[in-house]
Amino acid sequence: MEESIGIAGAGRIGQAFGRLLHERGQTVAAVASRHAGRAAEAARFIGSTVKAVSYRNLPEHASRILIAVPDGSIACVARALVKGGMQHGAVLHTSGAQGADALGELASNGVSCGALHPLQTVASPEDGVRALTGVTFAIDGEGEAVAWAGQIAGLLGGRVLRIRAASRPIYHAAAVMASNYVVALLASAGMLMKEAGVEESAAREALGPLARTSLENALRMGSAALTGPVERGDSGTVRSHLEALQRVPAAVRELYRAGGLAALEIAREHGLPEARAAEILDLLRKGAQDA
Repeated sequence: MEESIGIAGAGRIGQAFGRLLHERGQTVAAVASRHAGRAAEAARFIGSTVKAVSYRNLPEHASRILIAVPDGSIACVARALVKGGMQHGAVLHTSGAQGADALGELASNGVSCGALHPLQTVASPEDGVRALTGVTFAIDGEGEAVAWAGQIAGLLGGRVLRIRAASRPIYHAAAVMASNYVVALLASAGMLMKEAGVEESAAREALGPLARTSLENALRMGSAALTGPVERGDSGTVRSHLEALQRVPAAVRELYRAGGLAALEIAREHGLPEARAAEILDLLRKGAQDA
């Protein structure tokens, strides 16, 4: 009983963690969801011996519980576990933006609390089983909970970052920019290719090698990998871009401008002459209206 694990949440992350822990010999006893059908589906995915239960009943089956629900639901799940009689053991949540303090009601009830956030994107439970091994985990908490978080990271061949609660929002903003915003950026680039007359699948095929090489260079070289018109101080090309962007949604124009401003700061650090930088800064600040 002391080593039994419960998964609170039947989504992609909860299912993937449950399956991985089960495959590594951990006793995953139960999975819970607001919806009985989803809990049952998650139990089947994790392992044949896993039970589907309610959040409130989860402490009857496990004294170590991993909460994998949206950030806004963490406190509600913690409250349900308290109502279910949880008074010992350890609870982790998988939020990147919140620390162990999100589980305050459980901590007040004698439970060791912590956070374990995988620095990885998970598109499906099956994808998560593949993607969550060998990644970095941001952990927070004390005692049994943080020791358990480290054990999970070790079982999955991962690395550990200690990110305290006060720093987790800015840490998570970095994660969002490196993951979710990459998707938004490429979707916006695809939209511009469509405006240029390129069909969607062909646009993805064309942009893929460019995006992959840029990412690989950035990871290998840091900001020294920056190339392009802003890095060169080519204000004429930037002006032509802004004129063309008049025809696309405002969100895409603003994304171009925001990216350009960030690139300009890097170019300045790398020695772009101030006169050229000032020309581009003026264009980007004004946007398309006066381009």
